[in-house]
Amino acid sequence: MRRRWRSWSKLRRTLIAVTAAIVLLVVAPLGSFAISLRVQYAGEPSADARTRNHDALWLGHAWVDGRKTAADVTALGARLRGTGIRDLYVHTGPLEHDGSLPLAKVSPKARWFVEAIRAAAPGVRVQAWLGDVVRPGKDPGMNLDDPGVRQKVVASAKSVLEQGFQGIHYDFEPVRSGSKGYLAVLDETRALGTTLSVAAAQIDPLWYLHSIPVDKWWSQDYFRQVAERVNQIAVMSYDTAMPLESLYGGYVAKQTNLALAVTPPGTDLLMGLPAYWESNPAHWSHAETVTAAVRGARLGLGDSPRQNFGLALYVDFAATDADWAAYRDGWCVSP
Repeated sequence: MRRRWRSWSKLRRTLIAVTAAIVLLVVAPLGSFAISLRVQYAGEPSADARTRNHDALWLGHAWVDGRKTAADVTALGARLRGTGIRDLYVHTGPLEHDGSLPLAKVSPKARWFVEAIRAAAPGVRVQAWLGDVVRPGKDPGMNLDDPGVRQKVVASAKSVLEQGFQGIHYDFEPVRSGSKGYLAVLDETRALGTTLSVAAAQIDPLWYLHSIPVDKWWSQDYFRQVAERVNQIAVMSYDTAMPLESLYGGYVAKQTNLALAVTPPGTDLLMGLPAYWESNPAHWSHAETVTAAVRGARLGLGDSPRQNFGLALYVDFAATDADWAAYRDGWCVSP
């Protein structure tokens, strides 16, 4: 009995030691991280941290496939007035895995929409939003390391420019931090001489998360390499798994700080706003709100004089009147 008790006592001490190690190595750092996010969300944003008229809006596919009407375009133009939105990213894909794009099939009304919205909102630039899932994170998916695939991607980009679009907006997911193929397709697209923008992954907020094979985060240096190659970079600052609005707002503030530190002066930096409702372990809608994202971005921007900074709403077909009000009141309306 005594021998059994000693064995249990030894096992119990081992379990306590392991538990303590887990607390020290995992729970404690995560707790400190949460506290740091809450601190970043504290205080009042600078009064000057308001729209600099470099904002954007992601638009769904209905605008180019024939489902939208002239009345819808008029309403969209009215919605944009009084905001800082100067770019529209219009979903014109998706690209096939080989990089090709059957225009007649996927975007038969693209030219009509571009001409109509430019008449309804003359100061707005209309970019074609192209993308696909990519390897190795998704299989089947696009292989950006394949020169032949990249050649077709650039050819597809050129073809939508011929529909009247004023720029190319790439959204390839999930791009692994350090991907050479992704950098190559950006370099090759720049040869078209048009505005080039991208939807970017979040930057490592803690430790070396980009090294975890979930392709969710980029290193800060890789973010810089991407930003150096484009005219605009829009951080997809949502789907963060943050359970509280204050933590999410602090996370956006941190992402804004990290991105500001490495985005070249000549590249527009935009932070994404979660204008959609979805509740799952990656995105808790009660926490990831437009209100919190706007406030977090303002706190992260602080007193920065950078003028080519903006916010980007994702996505038009899911955004509610409350989302639009949170964007306008929090970002566009001077106190």
